[in-house]
This record gives sequence, C-alpha cells and structure tokens, in this order.
Amino acid sequence: MAFLGLRKWPTPIVKPLWPFMVAGSFTVYLFAKAQESGIRSAQWRNDARNPYAAELAKESLH
Repeated sequence: MAFLGLRKWPTPIVKPLWPFMVAGSFTVYLFAKAQESGIRSAQWRNDARNPYAAELAKESLH
C-alpha cells in the first residue's frame, strides 16, 4: 500500500543516469574550454565583435 504516493522501495533516478550526468558535465567543460581558447586567440583578441576585448586588453597591458 502506498502512503501519500510513496512506495516501499523508491524508484532509482540517479543510479541509472550517472553516465549521462558525467558525460554532460564533461561536454560542458570541454565546450567552455574551447570557447575560452577561442576568445583568447590572437585572431579574435582585438576584434570589435569580441565581448571580452576590453578585459583582454587590460590583461595584456600587465
């Protein structure tokens, strides 16, 4: 008998999905690193379309 919709043995959620969570976090990390290296590349460092150009210019002066 279920009490307020709770079962005696809860349905596993995290256990079968852990490979997808690990792969998703790894993918997010790799995309973030790729974006960071693209923003800081010499080709895009001084481009007007780069939203971080002012910050990169301040860093290169030091």
